[in-house]
Amino acid sequence: MKKYIKTKHPQEADQILKAIFADAIDGIITIDARGMVEAINPAAAELFDYAPEEVIGHNIKMLMSPPYHEEHDGYIERYHHTHEPRIIGIGREVQGRRKDGSTFPFFLSVSEIQLNDRKMFAGIIHDISDIKQKEKELLYSQNQFKAIFESAVDAIIIINQRGIVQIANPATAKLFGYPIEELEGHNINKLMDSPDRAKHDNYIKRYLDTKEAHIVGKGREVLARHKNGHNFPIMLAVSEIQLEQEIFFVGLIHDLSQQKEIEEAIRTMNEELEDQVSKRTEELSKVVNKLLSTNKQLKIEIAERKKVEEALIGSQKELRSSLEKEKELSELKSRFVSMASHEFRTPLSTILSSASLIGKYTEGVQQERRQKHIDRIKSMVNTLTGVLNDFLSLSKLEEGRIQVIPEQFQFNAFCKAVFEQVWPLLKQEQQLKHEALPTEVEVFHDKQLIRNILFNLISNAIKYSPDGSIIHCRTRMDKDKIHIEIQDQGMGIPEADQKHLFTRFFRASNAINIQGTGLGLNIVRSYVDLLKGEISFNSVEGEGTTFYVQIPTQYQA
Repeated sequence: MKKYIKTKHPQEADQILKAIFADAIDGIITIDARGMVEAINPAAAELFDYAPEEVIGHNIKMLMSPPYHEEHDGYIERYHHTHEPRIIGIGREVQGRRKDGSTFPFFLSVSEIQLNDRKMFAGIIHDISDIKQKEKELLYSQNQFKAIFESAVDAIIIINQRGIVQIANPATAKLFGYPIEELEGHNINKLMDSPDRAKHDNYIKRYLDTKEAHIVGKGREVLARHKNGHNFPIMLAVSEIQLEQEIFFVGLIHDLSQQKEIEEAIRTMNEELEDQVSKRTEELSKVVNKLLSTNKQLKIEIAERKKVEEALIGSQKELRSSLEKEKELSELKSRFVSMASHEFRTPLSTILSSASLIGKYTEGVQQERRQKHIDRIKSMVNTLTGVLNDFLSLSKLEEGRIQVIPEQFQFNAFCKAVFEQVWPLLKQEQQLKHEALPTEVEVFHDKQLIRNILFNLISNAIKYSPDGSIIHCRTRMDKDKIHIEIQDQGMGIPEADQKHLFTRFFRASNAINIQGTGLGLNIVRSYVDLLKGEISFNSVEGEGTTFYVQIPTQYQA
């Protein structure tokens, strides 16, 4: 083989051949006419995971996997007789087998070498495992893209720089009413309504010239045109891709027809609801005015009655009559509170139900605005419902319709359940820390009234405390009583206002801009009295407030 090595120093030809054989990246194996390995280079030995001495002198088929292993000797024998090359001088892809039995693909090039007295064959082996793996991954990726493209619910269209449709998925054909063959190869503007149809080619040209994106990389709502000529709303999102130095555009199209119908139905329903609320408000205003007039008349009568009492101080009959009038006035106020609450509750419940229905429709670019409107309706409904609940609680207390219904329950577990209800009210980064009783205590008391007391005091602490503040709830036992302490880091109560804090409808001077009825603490004190407990507080304006509640563990009527 030295005659094939051209060099200035012929004596180095052997060294060059040996270096090529030893350092070649591809495997090189030589075999004799019977298929016995005569030489194997390091690259081939490493590829098949054999030591050279384990291969040399053995049949080359030990490095082959079926069916090449069984048929190799026949290949050589047939070549000796026919001299018809099937591998020799050609090369092909085959499977090799390593020492551990694992197989791998490689490209085999075989050449015939004629020596003076014998013939031998040299094979060059190039491992193509990585190539095959990449081919497999590419095929998988192509199949995956095809499955996604063809099964997508939304329409997908790819166009070139001239606006010609290159490919469209089945959803596109279904949405626009065209067979795919009537779309591919045609200008995309056939799917557009005026004025976009006439201007679309200029849209693309301007973008390619300026790279100023009006649609590309964004999304917007446009009108599309069906094959039958009717227009319908869609959400169009366009992205740019570059393949082999050519720019394409991919359009994702979502049909908004159903969404628009739902939005229109919601708008109509909102108008009807607003009309109903307006009518009910007007009716309620008339009732309130009538009650106020009655109340004014009653006050006049009471004043006149008092004059009579002053004139006839000794008359027990007139005094009793005056007291009956005051009682009647109090009952009238209570009935007014109950009536007004029930009259508000029906339309407010309808609004809340409708707002919840609206919240289920979350698609579309206007979702954020719609959600904001929904949240505002819900917030106002919840606020008004809380006001009405306060009035109803006050009415029930005045009428003596709230009864203590004691039951056995574990206090720590009960507190944990209450805190889980109040946690959603926490402002940003606020914390609610609970110091429970050291051991669980069985309590015999009205569970609902205690829940109302805790919920009111903790929700007040949250409402009047800033973001990031800590609210502490501590509980401890003292003989047969449970002591509850609710401490916040809020605005505190001005000292001049503290003596009026439990007065009905009273609001502290620094809290008039915060929503509330001024009934919560009055109701809480009434509940504590019903439970035969005690309530007090300490407060420093600008630092915070702590409420102290103590109730017996065992209620006794």
